[in-house]
Amino acid sequence: MHSGFRAQLILLSNPSSLALCSMHIRALLLVFELLMMTSILVYSSVLEENLESHLNRCPLVKQAQSLSREPFYQKGINSGREEEEEGNNAEAAIARTGSLFTSEMKRKAVYAMSVPKFLELIARIKSVHASICNNIPDSYEIPEACSIWTNKEVDKQIPYQEKHVLQQASILGNLVKFRVLKDSCLSDSATGEQCGSRREVDGDTGASAVVEFGAGRGYLTQMLADCYGIKKVLLVERKAYKFKADRSLRQKNSLVLERLKIDIEDLNLNAVESLKGVSYISIGKHICGPATDMTLRCCIPQHSNENSASRSKASCHLRGVAIATCCHHLCQWKNYINKKYIYDMGFTKEGFHAISWFTSWAVDADHGSDFPITDYSAQLEFDSMSEEKELSVNSELRRVEDIVRDMQPIDRAVLGFMCKDIIDAGRLMWLKAQGLKSELVKYVPITISPENRLLVAW
Repeated sequence: MHSGFRAQLILLSNPSSLALCSMHIRALLLVFELLMMTSILVYSSVLEENLESHLNRCPLVKQAQSLSREPFYQKGINSGREEEEEGNNAEAAIARTGSLFTSEMKRKAVYAMSVPKFLELIARIKSVHASICNNIPDSYEIPEACSIWTNKEVDKQIPYQEKHVLQQASILGNLVKFRVLKDSCLSDSATGEQCGSRREVDGDTGASAVVEFGAGRGYLTQMLADCYGIKKVLLVERKAYKFKADRSLRQKNSLVLERLKIDIEDLNLNAVESLKGVSYISIGKHICGPATDMTLRCCIPQHSNENSASRSKASCHLRGVAIATCCHHLCQWKNYINKKYIYDMGFTKEGFHAISWFTSWAVDADHGSDFPITDYSAQLEFDSMSEEKELSVNSELRRVEDIVRDMQPIDRAVLGFMCKDIIDAGRLMWLKAQGLKSELVKYVPITISPENRLLVAW
């Protein structure tokens, strides 16, 4: 091999195919397996003659090695299984890496359907939505406690975007509404006393910690810390971010902050030392696609992968959950938390893939600048899509791709919102099946965000 060879680890899906010596092949295979196991993305290029020394000092390799040794790291613990009936073969299901079904694959599968099958699927989606999703209540709650944020009285160095502030405030407002947080649980600006200490006096400690999943920069937790007294904060995020809220949070004298750089899929929350014996609230704003299902498994561990032998007895105590869902087009069959519900509604695995692809129509860019921004719930009771009669005309001469292309933007959007609701309704039913009181609400108007569904459980 000449010295100019460059090994791109990000594309190293088959390292054994490279013309390397056996020692280098083994080293690359081990590194690739470790990096893939810990879900760390790598963008590293090295010259072949420098490869060995690079592997010894690569910070990403050291990060992956360090993460794999943490007691709370457990590969795929919250990932779910490809099929529920694989209960006796959970480890093999977790180890399978080829189950990702991309949006492009979903699109091709839909276009490969026969027209009658496509029309039957559309009709079933409408029927299921009308029967179980036609009454999702509005719950736009802005608590008085969040006025320092809504009135723009926060530190000027904190990034401020009104639409995000209103979403964050309403998430907290719904936690108050459903009594997961209490109105009395406010910081006393005059005394600096935190709600945790007052509750201990009153004999009601409530939740003393908050775990934010998919935390990003952590500004949902920042608002919670500013407006409600909490003792501990755990931020879970697999990516690295600049301009995080961490610095501001660490300045709060009575607050303990911990940030875990880990994929939710691999987090055993019961093994996090700082949460042992602690009552906590789980929150998340726009937890994308399958990460919502993984978060629910992470918070309610006795139902994760049926892999009880690999989990310790619950050592932390969930008080409540508030998750704003989004990006349903990324949902995966393996990860989805309520496959039984999908089957019970008359859908198949392939139907689920189609439903998740349709959800992109609710928020895609095809609506155009003149597309009416309204509350689509009023349109979900329509008798039929405007062109449904046209779809059946000469259907034997048309392809599904042609039908989709000819659909009106409003019809695509309405169908997309129906599918998002169907996916979230399954999550709601799963939460209720675990014995939790649960609600699915529209927590902000669609003019603030079309991704406006919130799952709350307590």
